[in-house]
Amino acid sequence: MEQIRAADLKPAFDEMNGFGQSVREPYAAVAEWLKSLRIEDLRKKSAEAELLFRRTGITFAVYGDAEAAERLIPFDVIPRIIAAAEWRRLAAGIEQRVKALNAFMYDIYHRQEIIKAGRIPAELVIQNAAFVPEMIGVEPALGIYSHIIGIDIVRTAENEFYVLEDNTRTPSGVSYMLENRETMMHMFPNLFAENRVAPVETYPDNLRKTLESVAPENLDTDPVIAVLTPGLYNSAYFEHAFLADQMGVELVEAPDLVVMDGFLNMKTTQGLCRVDVLYRRVDDAFLDPLTFNPDSVLGVPGLFDVYRAGNVTIVNAPGAGIADDKAIYSYIPEIIEFYMGRPPILKNVPTYNCRKPDALKFVLENMADLVVKETHGSGGYGMLVGPAATKEEVEAFRSRVKAKPDNYIAQPTLALSTCPTLVEDGIGPRHLDLRPFVLIGDEVRLVPGGLTRVALRKGSLVVNSSQGGGTKDTWVLQD
Repeated sequence: MEQIRAADLKPAFDEMNGFGQSVREPYAAVAEWLKSLRIEDLRKKSAEAELLFRRTGITFAVYGDAEAAERLIPFDVIPRIIAAAEWRRLAAGIEQRVKALNAFMYDIYHRQEIIKAGRIPAELVIQNAAFVPEMIGVEPALGIYSHIIGIDIVRTAENEFYVLEDNTRTPSGVSYMLENRETMMHMFPNLFAENRVAPVETYPDNLRKTLESVAPENLDTDPVIAVLTPGLYNSAYFEHAFLADQMGVELVEAPDLVVMDGFLNMKTTQGLCRVDVLYRRVDDAFLDPLTFNPDSVLGVPGLFDVYRAGNVTIVNAPGAGIADDKAIYSYIPEIIEFYMGRPPILKNVPTYNCRKPDALKFVLENMADLVVKETHGSGGYGMLVGPAATKEEVEAFRSRVKAKPDNYIAQPTLALSTCPTLVEDGIGPRHLDLRPFVLIGDEVRLVPGGLTRVALRKGSLVVNSSQGGGTKDTWVLQD
């Protein structure tokens, strides 16, 4: 499929230059810095950054790609900058959203008041593949289901931000946010001295505080935390090991754990050690072969019974994926208003839910102008970018939507903002998004910034690393 070109859309807002005016105030110092450098200087720094990442071992796996199973995510040395006032608005909207998402999850696994009120169709929840019936009536610690959420945000104008997606299962990418910052500070210390950039290095401490705050009650000692990974060949294994190391907790796989006497235990050289909080990076279906997929070798037999009894906290909770289903996404504004009592601070991208006859008719008639996504798709897969597709690709996708309309949503093709980026022919604008990471436990913790993902191909709107995207350091300026 061809990449859609920015020229096919309305002019994109540029983070540094707006719609072609003078340099925006947040970028003033960086613009002067760029003027003082030759392209050769930036390329040398880019090569230095790549060397640092290789030495650290920051890679991700690409499934089905035998020639490059382990890759570096390309890193761009020109930062993306967010003003303090812009961040305050984003932070308020993110906090409102994650509170509403958790209230929604608690409700649908208990009284289901939002369904009774007719604000969301019952079948959209009950028949959803991400709904976990085994969670009905379970009381998670502090009533929280999704403790770690990544909110994907895009920008289209000076004051126009949209939430593109909620990631409430096992969001990844925070290790790149932290390593990007460390690399930039190592290479450009003077640039940081000239800009008041809010720190992000508190994230591992905040993560540990959040995990400790949701431990089972009445513990006699400090809670024991472990990170459960599927293993070395998982695409995000580096991040699993990185976060365990940064928090000072154990990284474990299924064979390292055993259920005994109603508790989850970790095997150590000193014998069994009780685990109180399990930060799992394993999908729901594979967590416990006795409750979910019986063929799973990635989970722990009996784990769900221990969780249901309140003797271990699983982060994020089983069933949390219901809140990031793309069909549910179209109802998020109503969900926020239902639980928070006011409209959302951050808007959704206008979305057509193909399960609705009128929306389906519109999507089928206008597919060549829309972005169509599978409700359970991720990583840039299972989607059609209509303006970039051939007639044959549009027709093939139209047939798929007709056959299973409940599996699809559609959205207009937004002109995502751009940011100056070092590319083959110099510095050019490239489209990007932002994934802030928010922690929810005894309080909401949000480090200023997040992971900026950038589409490195000219005109491309697909920022996912699996589709050739890269990353930038994200600077939130302090007042």
